[in-house]
Amino acid sequence: MNILLTNDDGIHAEGLWALENALSGEHRTTVVAPDMERSAVGHSITLLHPLRVNTIQTNGGQGYAVSGTPADCVKLGVLEILEAPPDMVVSGINPGPNVGINLNYSGTVSAAKEAALMGIPAIAVSQNPNPDNEYNVAANFVSTLIARIIRNGLPPGTFLNVNVPACSPDQIRGVRITRQGISRLKEIFYRRTDPRKQTYYWQGAETQFFDHDPDTDGAVLCTNYISVTPVQCDMTDYQAMEHLKTWDIGLK
Repeated sequence: MNILLTNDDGIHAEGLWALENALSGEHRTTVVAPDMERSAVGHSITLLHPLRVNTIQTNGGQGYAVSGTPADCVKLGVLEILEAPPDMVVSGINPGPNVGINLNYSGTVSAAKEAALMGIPAIAVSQNPNPDNEYNVAANFVSTLIARIIRNGLPPGTFLNVNVPACSPDQIRGVRITRQGISRLKEIFYRRTDPRKQTYYWQGAETQFFDHDPDTDGAVLCTNYISVTPVQCDMTDYQAMEHLKTWDIGLK
């Protein structure tokens, strides 16, 4: 199987190459990733300046470094760099969870979504931080999950968002199929003054509060389960759609 690997932490990120190391033995892998960190850029794409691609050697492997966003990397990888579209796209491994409303901001998740929009099965994978930056558990799980996708397939326009707890393999309690939580972040901005006496703002650390519902991604992750959330590209609220039809808002 031909697999395109990308991320939002940049082509030198250890999590990306942990994936490449775990998957390259059984699959043909190609790394196309941002040339620098592009965390929290969401699904943005580059329109106002040209994209540049350089082939580089890093972390014992070769990859294509793109001067753009994770979504740019998928588009370029599929349409220009690879000779044929890949069979799958895997984005990650992100050093930190992508659960709850973070899915709206995550470049890791958006890269997988871009692949799904292009009709390519995709996985976004993240892991809770751990002191040793150990990614083997997450990488090996992705390898297993790929085999299941090959066997069973994914619905069109759906990709999988995977989050792995930061614990040893023997402490992982299992795998749960989850839904996206909707709890908000506790956000803060630091107001400061630069040397020219101009005010600027720097967004500070965010504390994420997880839903109490045990079926949500964040709640499951906190109890040492791997969370697997199927995510749809179609953002239509069909229940609300039917409700809106009763509003009598048509033009007369």
